Amino acid sequence: MPFPSDLEIAQGAHLKPLSDIAADMGIGAHLLEPYGENVAKIKLAAIEELADRPKARYVVVSAITPTPLGEGKTTTTVGLGQAMRHIDKRATIAIRQPSMGPTFGIKGGAAGGGYSQVVPMEILNLHLTGDFHAVTAAHNLLSAMVDNDLFQGNPSGLDQHNITWRRVMDVNDRALRNIIVGLGARLDGIPRQTGFDITAASEVMAILALTTSLADMRARLGRIVVGYTKDSVPVTAEEIGCAGGMAAIMKEAAKPNLMQTLENTPVLVHAGPFGNIATGNSSIIADLIGIRGGDYLITEAGFGADMGAERFFNIKCRASGLTPDAAVVVATVRALKSHSGNHKIVAGKELPEALLKENPDEVHVGGANLRKQIENIRIHGVSPVVAINAFPDDHPSEHQAIREIAESMGARVAVCNHFADGGRGAVELAEAVVEAAEEETHFAVLYPDDASLKTKIETVAAKVYGAAGVEYSATANKQLDNYERNGFGNLPVCIAKTHLSISSDAALKGAPTGWSLWVREVRASVGAGFVYPICGDMRTMPGLGTKPAASIIDLDAEGNIVGLS
Repeated sequence: MPFPSDLEIAQGAHLKPLSDIAADMGIGAHLLEPYGENVAKIKLAAIEELADRPKARYVVVSAITPTPLGEGKTTTTVGLGQAMRHIDKRATIAIRQPSMGPTFGIKGGAAGGGYSQVVPMEILNLHLTGDFHAVTAAHNLLSAMVDNDLFQGNPSGLDQHNITWRRVMDVNDRALRNIIVGLGARLDGIPRQTGFDITAASEVMAILALTTSLADMRARLGRIVVGYTKDSVPVTAEEIGCAGGMAAIMKEAAKPNLMQTLENTPVLVHAGPFGNIATGNSSIIADLIGIRGGDYLITEAGFGADMGAERFFNIKCRASGLTPDAAVVVATVRALKSHSGNHKIVAGKELPEALLKENPDEVHVGGANLRKQIENIRIHGVSPVVAINAFPDDHPSEHQAIREIAESMGARVAVCNHFADGGRGAVELAEAVVEAAEEETHFAVLYPDDASLKTKIETVAAKVYGAAGVEYSATANKQLDNYERNGFGNLPVCIAKTHLSISSDAALKGAPTGWSLWVREVRASVGAGFVYPICGDMRTMPGLGTKPAASIIDLDAEGNIVGLS
């Protein structure tokens, strides 16, 4: 009998009332705002009401550098959360909300998979409670106000050729990357070049992820820099007169969403900043609630440990004040084999036949990537646990090879079958995580606030990516100098680069050395609280593939969603 699809499994789930799920976390029904039967918003008053409860152990789930297919990091996060109950521990899971751009593109949804899913998966992957739409609306309100400022005589003094605030949309649409607005009659606006980013790359989304309260969010929205005067003086959303309106739109979106797994483990879903462009982590607000909701709070950081985990440590934890107790590094046989450089994996296509043949030596060659990602966890003073996400076509000798690599680095390791077996299949991982989290932690960020922006970029490049140096374009040098002059030098850095390599070149596999990080341009997300250098050929608006998932997602005769993966 064929293994059921993720959607079939999810639609057969037996869900508990969310009031019971919340009660397990110590959250009373008076703090819930139901959205239908299976999703609820949690009021921000929960942060204060739960403040006297014991703090949970804080665990972040990261990974080796993934293939274009992904390596099941969300599935592992969910499986680990479910497994905690099998060893008499109570866990809460915190994850990002998926962007509908990748959902309707090649990647598909991000609710986990198999018997380790967040449910209902259709609701999670399609709109949820509308937080993404609120971000889109707030962002584009500011865009409209900027263009109106120009039309009304430009009282803010914006340099029309140095406006940095674009527009956003939660869809993959390459045709909108660069556009001209204001065409037509005189009353249709001032013509200028601009463009669209995807909503997950919006600074408003990053603000939602990094804020700690409504007051903090309102202040951060006011600090957004939309552009500069001819004298390179920043112009903010506050000066444009838009921050209050944006905050009003975002008021409900600031409340995290409560859902559950197939095994009724509570899940907080909130914010969705991209992992290779923005911070790649769910919200601080969700964590401030979840950290008081049980024995363990398990959260996920996007892509490899050089990406989401680095930002978790150096941006999110810096802003939240929370300290991690352990970190999971998800690894798969197929990804480590791909890091040998012998195979090419293309999203949407079958795996190469040679990749599926037993070859533990090839795993050892690609293991350089695993060793570096374990090191990236350790340099932040956190204990790593390697989770081998097992696939049916793996060979025991290849799992043994991964175990040998992990143990040679002093890391705990567990083979996981949570996709097929749910929480029961991740018990070994849960036990290893509990052991690691009980060790004394010496967590530290990589660089101080008062280091220069270039020092911060070069520290991450050398220590996390293994780069031999950093090179800057003339534009990037000018932007960095301007940010330092305007007082943004104390902000952490969020380096936007490919997620398919530890380097900034997707073609370089394993743990490359001797290469230089090329910084093309640098943008300042002052409201969110970071500066982000853009490296290599990074796009802030993805495009659709030859056969996007949008072409197969549909409704059946009974009105059920089909084709979603």
